[in-house]
Amino acid sequence: MNLSNYLFFTTTCEQALAFYEECGLGKAAVLLRHGEGGMPSVSDDMTGKVMHARFEGPGILFFASDNHDAEPMRGSAHLLTLDSAEEASSLYAMLSADGTPTTPFGAQPWGGHYGKLTDKFGVQWMLSVRQR
Repeated sequence: MNLSNYLFFTTTCEQALAFYEECGLGKAAVLLRHGEGGMPSVSDDMTGKVMHARFEGPGILFFASDNHDAEPMRGSAHLLTLDSAEEASSLYAMLSADGTPTTPFGAQPWGGHYGKLTDKFGVQWMLSVRQR
């Protein structure tokens, strides 16, 4: 059994995946579009938008698509555990660009480093540093 997140966007899935690739998280290994290659499209507005994507990177796997009835992201976050505070701080800065930092990245009372943000696409991220 495996658990993976599936992110639903209305029309910005492709831009979000490109942003995550620019941040160094991985890349879309599979990308199918509404209305192409025999795939149905619910409307002309959705034709060409992402019907299904598989995003992969080192230790990362999630799925995503554009969905005409997608609801705003809420109640879930991607938790990334990194090996160094420097690496996590850099990634936090990239992911939070044009987004909303909710917990500034830094040392926390429990002794670890942690930060939380909502990116410009509405996806919540939690970054933590592996404690040794």
